[in-house]
Amino acid sequence: MPIRDWPCSERPRERLMAHGAGVLSDAELLALFLGSGVRGRDAVATARELLQAHGPLRALLEQPPPQLARLPGLGPARACLLAAALELGHRRLGADLQRGAAIDDPMSAGRYFAQRLRGLTREVFAVLFLDTRHRALAFEEMFRGTLDGAEVHPREVVRRALAHNAAALIVGHNHPSGNPEPSAADRALTARLKQALALVDLRLLDHFVIADGPPVSMAARGWV
Repeated sequence: MPIRDWPCSERPRERLMAHGAGVLSDAELLALFLGSGVRGRDAVATARELLQAHGPLRALLEQPPPQLARLPGLGPARACLLAAALELGHRRLGADLQRGAAIDDPMSAGRYFAQRLRGLTREVFAVLFLDTRHRALAFEEMFRGTLDGAEVHPREVVRRALAHNAAALIVGHNHPSGNPEPSAADRALTARLKQALALVDLRLLDHFVIADGPPVSMAARGWV
């Protein structure tokens, strides 16, 4: 049965308008981007098949647009639409950190690191530079590595912090393996970085590890 023939209370678009996007399943949200399904299947059924074959949702959306475009029910136009929607989400979250308001919720920074780093196939170490009131000055991906790690040079982090006239930093890196648990090397790096920053009166506020699940805060564990 085409979606237009469903009861109004069951149609994804009508449910979103009445109750908000949060009530929709992953398949229903994806179906709104598809607009229509493939031959013999409506958009929701097509979205479910995409998620079963190429999901979960995060794994599907992390595929590059040319690869998305080759999947049944997508094509170049819809693949571009999905990529653009993801980028809008990244920029919206980034805008929250750039409006001049102090970061008083540490996990908002963790979510930002997750948006920027999750899904990358190589380890990336990034830094969020803050002023004396903990307002965002800049975000930089400073070191890129391999699947297993990235070599981080605290001296370079200090140099960039001084260039931005920063007073504090939040750092983060991803674990492409999906394991969110900080390693012994992660903890050692945090200690070295905190010590190097303290020499020039800069504060390290947190170090996030981005993998599967919520961002892991080293500060919350008492390691910063």
